[in-house]
Amino acid sequence: MINFNNLNNKSFIIAEVGQNHQGDLELAKKYVEVFAAKGADAIKFQTRSNKELFSKDAYNKEYSSENAFAKKYGHHREKLELSFKDLAILKKLCKKNKVKFMSTPFDLTSAKKLKKLGVDVFKISSFDLGNLPLINLVSKMKKPIVISTGGGKIKEIKESVKILKKNKANFSVLHCVSEYPCNVDNLGLEKINKLKKLFPKTCIGLSDHFNGILSGPVAYMKGARVFEKHVTFNRSWKGTDHNFSMEPEGFRKFIRDIRRVPKMMKEKSVNTLGKEKVFLKLGKSIVANKDINPGTKITIDHLNGVIFNKQYIPIRESYSLIGKKLKIKVKKGDLILRSYVK
Repeated sequence: MINFNNLNNKSFIIAEVGQNHQGDLELAKKYVEVFAAKGADAIKFQTRSNKELFSKDAYNKEYSSENAFAKKYGHHREKLELSFKDLAILKKLCKKNKVKFMSTPFDLTSAKKLKKLGVDVFKISSFDLGNLPLINLVSKMKKPIVISTGGGKIKEIKESVKILKKNKANFSVLHCVSEYPCNVDNLGLEKINKLKKLFPKTCIGLSDHFNGILSGPVAYMKGARVFEKHVTFNRSWKGTDHNFSMEPEGFRKFIRDIRRVPKMMKEKSVNTLGKEKVFLKLGKSIVANKDINPGTKITIDHLNGVIFNKQYIPIRESYSLIGKKLKIKVKKGDLILRSYVK
């Protein structure tokens, strides 16, 4: 089981399929296989009991959007829903592909179904930030939880976290901007710093509706360790989420660049500096810039650098000779070795 408080410099990256599978189990299975191979730690779906989630009027409302899969909104939502049997198949496939099976319950019934199924990680969507009945139910299920904060005020975030902590949940709070797609100037990644100060012992992350990959590495540097990115196979497909989702190659690069950041931050060992191949081949060694007699105190004007077949005293260490006296005579162009000075 993933422990969000023990990630340290590691990252946990979620491929958010949502309902981009179009209600097709075979397509959903392909998402698991492809995005697991691209490096995802979890593949996430969404689960709704639509007749519980929507009022009768909302369920039966006419729906004429270009993204509609049915003429009534409730029927449209049902077309995009995977069955409990489908989810069980996907869970097994996730296990086979060594990724966590994750889903977002949008209602109490769906949360209970996912618990029965044995979901690896729960997601609380931004829509349910502050939905304390749902958060309370899920946080008692003893599974890791990721909660998004899109559209949420600080009070709503605090009250949600209070319930999670009360039930001793293993959770991560994700900064999120609920715009689809989110423009670069609205990403607000400074909010990660604010969340870290508000919840210093909590793992902070990013739920990202930005259609590029740079947000991931920048958020990591701000302290984010959990990342959620919507994914698709074709950004031009019918559906509201495809156009801002990441296709497989983009998702691979998103993961690659996040995981490069901690490697980039580590300083090179001082013992290896100046011993790089390029310096051993082309590094300049110190020679006399003019004839120098014994007993002469070396000045900056006495020195020059020349490339030899091997390196002697590197020119970058010229400071170590300046002010010292020569023990022997050195002619212009000759090497100056440490044994020549005192």
